[in-house]
Order: sequence, then C-alpha cells, then structure tokens
Amino acid sequence: MGTTVSNADLLKELRIERHQREDHGGGGPARWPWIAGAALLLLALLAAGAWWLSGQRPLEVRTAVAVSPAKDAGAGAVLQATGYVTARRQATVSAQITGTLTEVLIEEGDRVKAGQVLARLEDSAYRANLDAAKASARAAQAQVVQLQAQLAQARADARREDALVARGLVSRQAAEQARTAVASYAAQLEAQRRAAEAAQAQVAQAQVNFDYTVVRAPFDGVVTDKAAQVGEIVSPLSAGGGFTRTGVGTIVDMDSLEVDVDVNEAYIGRVKPDMPAEAVLDAYPDWKIPAHVIAIVPAADRGKATVKVRVALERKDARIVPDMGVRVSFLEQKLDAAAAQAPAGALVPAAAIARRDGHGVVFVVEGERVRQRAVQPVDFGEMKRLPTGVNPGDSVVLDPPAELRDGSAVRVAQPKAQ
Repeated sequence: MGTTVSNADLLKELRIERHQREDHGGGGPARWPWIAGAALLLLALLAAGAWWLSGQRPLEVRTAVAVSPAKDAGAGAVLQATGYVTARRQATVSAQITGTLTEVLIEEGDRVKAGQVLARLEDSAYRANLDAAKASARAAQAQVVQLQAQLAQARADARREDALVARGLVSRQAAEQARTAVASYAAQLEAQRRAAEAAQAQVAQAQVNFDYTVVRAPFDGVVTDKAAQVGEIVSPLSAGGGFTRTGVGTIVDMDSLEVDVDVNEAYIGRVKPDMPAEAVLDAYPDWKIPAHVIAIVPAADRGKATVKVRVALERKDARIVPDMGVRVSFLEQKLDAAAAQAPAGALVPAAAIARRDGHGVVFVVEGERVRQRAVQPVDFGEMKRLPTGVNPGDSVVLDPPAELRDGSAVRVAQPKAQ
C-alpha cells in the first residue's frame, strides 16, 4: 500500500525556519568570526613584513681570508708563527775620514767581494802628506848612513891612536880623544836611527790616511742601498747636518739570512732549539723551505706578549731577500719530501668558527650577503683547518654575531687606521 504526499507537506519541507535565517543571514552576529580572522591574518602579514625588512638591514662584520695549508706543515705541525727575513750580517759602509766623493762604483743589486773598491774620495791633500812623509823618512835614513860612515872612521882613528900610544909616539890624551869621538858618533847614530824609525812611522800613518780615501767592501755581499753620489761629502760622523752623508751604501751578506718570528708566550713552551721547521714566504706561497730553530731569545715583548725565535733557512736562494714576510711551521719531526702531502681544505682563524644547532659552521661572504656552511674544523697550530666547505681565498666572518643567519645582508667593517 503506497504512501501519498500532499502539496501542503511539500511546502512545509521547503519553508525556512527563523533560527536558520538568523544563523545564515547577512547582518547577524555570525559575521564576527570572519572579521576577527581577517584581522589576525593582517597582523601576521605586518609582522612578517617587519621581520623581512629587519633582515635586510646589513650587519657590520669583520672578515679574514682563508689560506691554503702549507705542504708538510699539516702533519706534525705543533705551532705556526709569522715573522720576517733578517740578515745577521749587514753593514752601512762609510769612509773613515771626511772627504768629497770623486767616484762611486756601486749600484743597488750589485754583488761585491771582500776588499772590492766601492768609492773613492778626493785624495790630493793626503797624497801630498804621504809624499812629504816619505821624503822625511829618506832624509833621516841618509843621515843614518852618514853617521855610520863617520863612526867607522872614528873607530879606525881610535885604533891608530892606540897603536901610536903603545909605541910612545903620541900622548895618551890623543888616544882618549879618539875613543871619545867613537862614543859620540855611536850615540849620534843611535839617535838618528830612532829619528828614522819615527819618520817611517809617519809614513805609515800618512799611508793609512791615504788608504782611507778608498772605500772597500768589508765582506762578500749584495748592495741593497746606494746612499751617496759623486760630489757629496761623506763622514763617519754626522758633521754638517743634512749636507753630509754618513754612508756610501749598505751591503748584506745573503748567506747570513735567517728568519725572526714572534711566538705568543702562551705557546713558547712548544718550541725547542734545533726543532725542525718549515718556512713559506708570503711572496712564494707554494715554495716550502726546510728550516730549523737556532735559538729562543731569552726576552719577552711586554707589549705584544711574544717571544722572539730565530729560525735558520737550510736552503739559500736569490729569491730570499731581507724583510720579506714569512710563515713558519714548527714540526714535531722532520718529514721526507717524498712522503709529504698537502693537506686538503683551507685554514681559517679559530674566531671564524660558530655554533648553530649544535654544529660547527662558518659564514662565507658572497657579495653583500653571507652563506652558512657546515664544517668540521681540525686543529692546525693556532689556526683551524677546514677539509671541506671553504676554499682558499674565501672571505669568512670573524666572531659571527648570534643574529647572523644564512643569507643575511652584511657590510664588511673597514680596518681602523693605526
């Protein structure tokens, strides 16, 4: 038996009740949740915009350049220090008398031998004094010869007088006078000999002064500075102020070159005399020079808190010149060149390492922003070696601030003038 639905029943089903109109109407209280949600979304967008804008303000940072590890130094290196090439034997050569230069025979870079003539002074006055002294010495020697002849004649006369006295032909007084003449001539001869010696000493003195007009190299070396020109006055003293030169040039004995490095006093205990080392010149970073410690200078620099260490270079080369910058690696033991291997990665100061989420990271400057790179640092003397993540030549941030993040805008601080 089927069910019959009337039209009235259908109309009742389509009718909207009042509570339904209130829930879905356009002007009722039901619109507030939508308005509140829109306001919260707007605030979130404003906060995000403020955060984004704050992230664009550049942070001022200090940087350092990552360098390549020195070959051999990574294995067995207990310490690294920087210093300069110095010469243990160098001299600013000057004349020992005051005079005017007539010749200067050197130029910078010339190699000279010990005794080689470097310059000459005006010598006419000294030559005249030498000639006069030689003439006086010859005159004194001639008088010696004359007195020698007179003494010989007086001795012969005395012998004849003694013979005549023995035969009774002359008086004793005549023989005594002859002997007195012999003694007198002998005394005069001795005095003249002393005068001749004095004249010869004056010749030697004049010769020394004349030789001082020639300036010679005191040892084998290389001329590093030419300090005077022809026509200038040179003097061993600073007489005449700025118008008098106190030196002709500077000579350096290249075989006496060594390295002086300043080691932080906190690490000086790691350095021992005769300890093997390796030197790398700043000018030739790929050239490794075998070296060893000569001595630890027993004095500290209070201002820098360092101790000077002398290091000998075991290989001489014309490329090594005084005052070159050098980095020295002190080694636990000397390594064979065949077994040496260059450690991978780059060296950075320890201050470049930061911690983020429990991991070591560095921030590499790329243009005006930084990129965060995860690293695993390895101790390398006073530096940190990064096997991966950083390449030699990269600029890394020192002491990264806590707000620095990957992609942050930065401005590299300029070093302060000293």
